[in-house]
Amino acid sequence: MKKPNLSDDERHRIVCLLFESCQKGKPEHGKMQEVAAKFNVTRKCIFNIWTKAKKQRQDEIPINVRSKIAGKKGKERLPCPINVIMALDVSRRTPLKRLGKAIGHSPSTCHRWVKEGIIKTHTNAIKPALTQDNKHLRLHFVMGKIVFDRLLRCIKFFDMGTIVHIDEKWFYMTKPTSRYYIGSTEPAPYRACKSKRYITKVMFMCAVSKPTYKENGEVEFDGKLGIWPFTFEEPAKRNSKNRVAGTIVTKPIESITKKETKDCILNLVISAIKHKWPATASKEISIQQDNAKPHINGNDKDFLEAARSDGFNIKLTQQPANSPDLNILDLGFFRSIK
Repeated sequence: MKKPNLSDDERHRIVCLLFESCQKGKPEHGKMQEVAAKFNVTRKCIFNIWTKAKKQRQDEIPINVRSKIAGKKGKERLPCPINVIMALDVSRRTPLKRLGKAIGHSPSTCHRWVKEGIIKTHTNAIKPALTQDNKHLRLHFVMGKIVFDRLLRCIKFFDMGTIVHIDEKWFYMTKPTSRYYIGSTEPAPYRACKSKRYITKVMFMCAVSKPTYKENGEVEFDGKLGIWPFTFEEPAKRNSKNRVAGTIVTKPIESITKKETKDCILNLVISAIKHKWPATASKEISIQQDNAKPHINGNDKDFLEAARSDGFNIKLTQQPANSPDLNILDLGFFRSIK
């Protein structure tokens, strides 16, 4: 099989071999055929190189028999009009098809620029429209978590040991699609409901606090105060394939109002705090909640009566309005089990 191209070094060696064998200005008989066989090329290729080198020698110029075949360059790539892109309105920069149409290039070319890092993707989240009062409340809330240690004369963060976080969350009884790991011969589990668009959901109230530990590292209080569903019980009104009339059934409360929230805090949350709170911990406790409409105010008469009994002094505080999640339940617990 013949070689497609000779390297520049091979061309130089061919010229040297031919000039070494020259007699009266011509290579000896059969030398070109011998060199062609040595470099695995045709005799015509050797003859062309010799003709070029001989002419350059006659013209008294440096012999240069390097190949003129250019390397593979491919199609010339279009430069990215970055200034044109930056001048476009952001609404015209998504998706790539619209961006390409706006600047006169194909979506594949725009995608190549993204892969090369010339332009980059950016996920933009909408921000809340904060007022000056919102910003002041945020600053006041954050500064309230900083304390000055007079003994060490330094500023420290509040240890959050006397704060109870409460929040509500809707949980669906099941998901339309779930992933399970089963044996190779095990049949697939069967799940069914009347309509996957109307899966039963229940709201839960959850309360947690900071765990405390003894000197030896043993857990004194795990911080788990409880999680309670917003449900009610009533007798079944008629017979069905599932139950007979009069059977007590548990149903979720579809609309949560201040009445349900107040009952949960007074009868469940405060009771759990008084029952599970460590005896050695401070009884000055703050319950932190968000600004949902069903939440009660900290000045509620019934709440104050329940919160100041049995040696406790429990306060109810709200997070700043229009603030990000400042509740450990939203940031950790709910997200982990969702």
